[in-house]
Amino acid sequence: MFSFLRKKSADQNPTQDRPQVEAVDGNAVVESGGPEPAVDSTPEVEAADIAAEAPATPSAEPAAAAGAEPAAEPRPAGFFHRLRDSLSKTRTALSDSLSSLVLGRKTIDQSLLDDIETQLLTADVGLEATDHIIQSLTNKLQRKQLANPQALLDSLKLELEAMLLPCSQPLVIAGNKPYVILVVGVNGAGKTTTIGKLSKRLQNDGQKVMLAAGDTFRAAAVEQLKVWGERNQIPVVAQPTGSDSASVIFDAYQSARARGMDVLIADTAGRLHTKDNLMHELEKIVRVLRKLDPDLPHETLLVLDSTMGQNSLSQARSFHKAINLSGVALTKLDGTAKGGMVFAIAKELKLPIRFIGVGEQVDDLRPFDARQFVDALFSSD
Repeated sequence: MFSFLRKKSADQNPTQDRPQVEAVDGNAVVESGGPEPAVDSTPEVEAADIAAEAPATPSAEPAAAAGAEPAAEPRPAGFFHRLRDSLSKTRTALSDSLSSLVLGRKTIDQSLLDDIETQLLTADVGLEATDHIIQSLTNKLQRKQLANPQALLDSLKLELEAMLLPCSQPLVIAGNKPYVILVVGVNGAGKTTTIGKLSKRLQNDGQKVMLAAGDTFRAAAVEQLKVWGERNQIPVVAQPTGSDSASVIFDAYQSARARGMDVLIADTAGRLHTKDNLMHELEKIVRVLRKLDPDLPHETLLVLDSTMGQNSLSQARSFHKAINLSGVALTKLDGTAKGGMVFAIAKELKLPIRFIGVGEQVDDLRPFDARQFVDALFSSD
């Protein structure tokens, strides 16, 4: 598990080891992870890390009698249970509400379907996705395929699952190296954190990863990316604040290719999807990369904040129109009741959902699995 750490200044700790720095084309620098820096504070400390480091506390219970069977140790919860718990707010807004609505009726009629439609819209499933589901259920009702409320609820779950299945496509690193992942999104969506978690995941899979600090408008974004690099021994290419983002990513690609890297993940500045000039800058980055290789970037990943609900759909439309997205990562699903927006994204844009973020731990960024996601939504405690 990782927490973001702030380095002490050189004045405070003049003996602190510094990461190695090497020039790239005379402008950018590649900072390789060296010894971990000293820290003033740990803003994000995982409970699991604390528990792992804490000394064992003697039990207040008397020792078990000789021959008595020891109490079974609790088994750690698997990812499905963590996913189910993380989706608790969305489950309450969507599946629990639908279950109460449907199973509380004795008959299935148009009035019930109207109520289901209202509940789906309230849960941020989206207009297009809701229309599709209601039309399918109406057809089944007319063909007398829904014998009772439980059959209706089962059919509704299958409709939701079928909507997500085409988007359940994991990211596959293949082809020419370095494999370039361009990460885009609005401010506050969690781009840099997603990049850090993804880079660690790929590193654990045996990939040699390099990061490009293409968000040159915020010094904090560059520093945050460097922290991830230092913590995980991953090189980071950066230039001074205000530098041209396309130039940074261009230099990073050249460096990654020269050093035999498997993957280059490029951060970009957060931008409102309504700002045409900023969207044009993204188009410039893509044009510059394609001068090096017409297949670049191999993956254009949009990071969406799930707490934005239907607003995230508008963002996805604009980014997709500007630079032709190839995948989506959904963050902060653990803190929102608006997780129904997953269905809106899937139905309207039909983009692969590469990853979902369901917590703060580094392994809480997981490949999206449609069946597992819907099962977690409809699973009871």
